[in-house]
Amino acid sequence: MSGKFETFVAGMTTLLELKPSEAELLPVCGALLEHLVADDDWLPDSHAVSNPDTYCQYLLYRDPEARFSVVSFVWGLGQESPIHDHRVWGAIGMLRGSETGTAFSRDEETGKLIEGDSLTLEPGMVDFVSPRLGDIHRVRNADDTQASISIHVYGADIGAIERRVYDPETGDPSPFVSGYTPLAK
Repeated sequence: MSGKFETFVAGMTTLLELKPSEAELLPVCGALLEHLVADDDWLPDSHAVSNPDTYCQYLLYRDPEARFSVVSFVWGLGQESPIHDHRVWGAIGMLRGSETGTAFSRDEETGKLIEGDSLTLEPGMVDFVSPRLGDIHRVRNADDTQASISIHVYGADIGAIERRVYDPETGDPSPFVSGYTPLAK
């Protein structure tokens, strides 16, 4: 990995050693991530490969204590995620192309999903998710000319924790563990 990415990981490690609250952590994490995605010159080609059938989730770094993980998401043309949650804090930084995240909440009485605001991220922009801020969303590639790549930082080993996808009609959750996309050989 590049020196820029190593600096980001060192900054996140130092931050988490302070054991900040989420409210203290997210602005600092966001600033570190904003600096990382300000230039598109550090991501290895192996972590930027799109798949015509599905979006890819490549592990860039997993903290030895599983306090955080860093992932590159590669979105092919027209690709989108299911409606899902994270169960931990997360920061999303846009590196290439653009992506639109649409927030959802669940109706307390019926359990059905209520569609909320959408935000389109362009290169250099950062957004956040967490159970405290709002944790259910769907993401899609908003660029109709190229694959889009975003860098995600999560407050756990995101590929190993049990999360939920939600049925768009009923709001019913189903558990899943995402894992990571294997690197091409």
